[in-house]
Amino acid sequence: MRVFKFGGASVKDADAVKNVVNVLQEVGYNDTLVVISAMGKMTNAMEKVVESYFNDKDEVNASIQEVIDYHNGILSELFQNPNHPVYTKVKGLFEEVKGFLAWNKSPKYGFVYDQVVCYGELLSTTIVSAYLNEVGVSNTWLDVRTLIKTDNSYRDAQVQWERTQEEVVSRVDVSKLNITQGFLGSDDNNFTTTLGREGSDYSAAILAYCLNAESVTIWKDVPGVLNADPRNFENAQLLDKISYREAIELAFYGASVIHPKTLQPLQRKEIPLKVKSFVNPKDKGTTVGKGNGIEPKVPCFIVKKNQVLLKLSSLDFSFIVENNISEIFKLFHDHRLKVDLIQNSAISFSVCLDNKFRGLPPLLDELKRKFKVVCHEDVSLYTIRHFNDESVKSLQNGKSVLVEQRGKETVQLVVK
Repeated sequence: MRVFKFGGASVKDADAVKNVVNVLQEVGYNDTLVVISAMGKMTNAMEKVVESYFNDKDEVNASIQEVIDYHNGILSELFQNPNHPVYTKVKGLFEEVKGFLAWNKSPKYGFVYDQVVCYGELLSTTIVSAYLNEVGVSNTWLDVRTLIKTDNSYRDAQVQWERTQEEVVSRVDVSKLNITQGFLGSDDNNFTTTLGREGSDYSAAILAYCLNAESVTIWKDVPGVLNADPRNFENAQLLDKISYREAIELAFYGASVIHPKTLQPLQRKEIPLKVKSFVNPKDKGTTVGKGNGIEPKVPCFIVKKNQVLLKLSSLDFSFIVENNISEIFKLFHDHRLKVDLIQNSAISFSVCLDNKFRGLPPLLDELKRKFKVVCHEDVSLYTIRHFNDESVKSLQNGKSVLVEQRGKETVQLVVK
């Protein structure tokens, strides 16, 4: 049994759906479980429906109509017969969304979010499964919510592994081609839950773990995992192999490789993860698995932009030690600022933060009561794994370096 995962870009329109068929025909699809995300940017569109529901109910119908029109456009290109049963199924899914929003009494954003946003995946898999059957690729559609069981931590649900294992083993016929959703699960009351960041990749890993799969393949619009994001760095190079440990290290520093929570269940059973191109499916791509480091061993460049650098020092020249630092970190947690780099001396403390939740202004107000604070906004944090002198010089060239920190394998620079 193999597990394939196709993301939103791989099913964003009718041509993309047809390409999924091409990929399956080229690489084979017997004994395969296919996990599919919402089409294109439909998760964002479904989030807009939720926002309208809470903030501007007059806009709810218009927000839903955008989603309906998008999917109907894809349907009309894939199915020439307007009486094809898939039209009724898709219409029924939209009626379910509208019905939920009409009778829902819960004021909890996370609960409503999961009950609504899930329809992105339900719609995409319904359409793809029907199209595969239409062109002679017989498959079984599975509702992943009957397979992956979780707690009720809506938007970031935790997997109940024993129950999930039982459901997957009893419900999945491994001799067939199966189509199911990423990102979703269900709680003890059978309400839909979502798995948080990188949830579809994680879904593929969960199912692979439960099925003892031979491999997981994530199909993307890039040739594999590169040593740098080509949008930010020139001459990005394909990595042929990455160890589980190295992939987790790269992800920790911010590389868009694979989220650690996806790797953890695969590592436990040593199931290899492949990242391949859906444009050129026969190309080798990248394999993440058991081993050491990366091949080829080249510097890997990572950048996090729009960061904040804080330099704190004590007002009375006293030491910044454990009690100060624990208080500072509690403030970071309370204001939802993620720490990406730390550097300290006896009387000063520098930290690079991700301010994506916009908690900086109230944080600064509290810090200034006890510390001298210097704040640099809109800085970039560069990380180089497996650095050499040439790679460091290439980043320093023409930049103002505010902080530099080196380890055995990694160098980090905060630059303005």
